[in-house]
Amino acid sequence: MFTKLAVSLIAAALALPLAAQQPAPRFEYRVLATSKTSAMEKEMNEAADAGYRFGGVMGGDTAIGGKEVVVVMIKDPRAKSDVKRVYKLLATSRTSTMQKELDEAGEQGFELCGVLVGKSAFGCAEVISILKKNGK
Repeated sequence: MFTKLAVSLIAAALALPLAAQQPAPRFEYRVLATSKTSAMEKEMNEAADAGYRFGGVMGGDTAIGGKEVVVVMIKDPRAKSDVKRVYKLLATSRTSTMQKELDEAGEQGFELCGVLVGKSAFGCAEVISILKKNGK
């Protein structure tokens, strides 16, 4: 037979909010979208300062913003990292210019982590490269 204490404990356990019984989320995400390369670089670095890292990129028409670059940043809230990430975006319509800028960024320690081809605000084809550098 159940005692009053056992019944009270079971009732209390069932009354706990469901959210309190579930573990904390494994990952947090931040979605960034803009049509300006400089704005995206700034937003990515702000997210990096908050502990997020690059997750993925795509470009195209969004429901509200028109032609935009969309970047997903990811964070593991349980991970403790002292690594400071810095992001750099390069955008050009000429492959020779992109080659030169990638080489220069590589000399500074940046590594390619994403690339897409889209259309600039002026309607011409543009290559956008996303680079990262792990600092201290």
